[in-house]
Amino acid sequence: MSKQIQIAIDGPAGAGKSTIAKIVAENLGFTYIDTGAMYRAVTYKALKENIELNDAKSLENMLSNTKIDLKPSENGQLVFLDGEDVSQQIRSNEVTANVSQVSAHPNIREILVKKQQELASNGGIVMDGRDIATHVLKEAELKIFMSASVEERAKRRFIDNEKRGIPSDMETLKEEISLRDKLDSEREASPLIQAEDAIYLDTTELSIEEAANAILKLAQEKME
Repeated sequence: MSKQIQIAIDGPAGAGKSTIAKIVAENLGFTYIDTGAMYRAVTYKALKENIELNDAKSLENMLSNTKIDLKPSENGQLVFLDGEDVSQQIRSNEVTANVSQVSAHPNIREILVKKQQELASNGGIVMDGRDIATHVLKEAELKIFMSASVEERAKRRFIDNEKRGIPSDMETLKEEISLRDKLDSEREASPLIQAEDAIYLDTTELSIEEAANAILKLAQEKME
């Protein structure tokens, strides 16, 4: 039987992490954990309840009465917030524009990181986010830092939004992605940086399949 390893994939917004991580998990028969969806769920609930996003204490109180579940389905991973399927709602432009602000709070990260570590404790998982290799799964057997140019990432987000029926503008997307890079890289709590032992993967010129295959090849080596 192959070794049940942990695969940590980090990188900036729009690098293709979630899409590629799902393919890798499926091919290996591993569980996929979308940490970004967890932060999006918290952001969505805070916006819905009109909680001030700068108010860390109010967010923490809200989170202590919040249940987030990630469930696999034929259409990919579903996100349940307090028992309700919010997989589509958490992808809205409003949530996307505010999630960095929420995820910058150290106490919010601490609560969600514990949950993520529990989910990953038995191995056989692929987890993606901003600080997985550097903070959440420091002992992961395979660490990848995935990126792509701002232009390419904006193009991918534009196409993704089109598929979801979310209206968007290319120039606005470029600005939002650049700003998100800045916020994620400069935040005090677990900033977006490449782990020393992570393998850098530039996906600008790669298809989804090529990027997934590159990671699968590395994973097979670690599992032997």
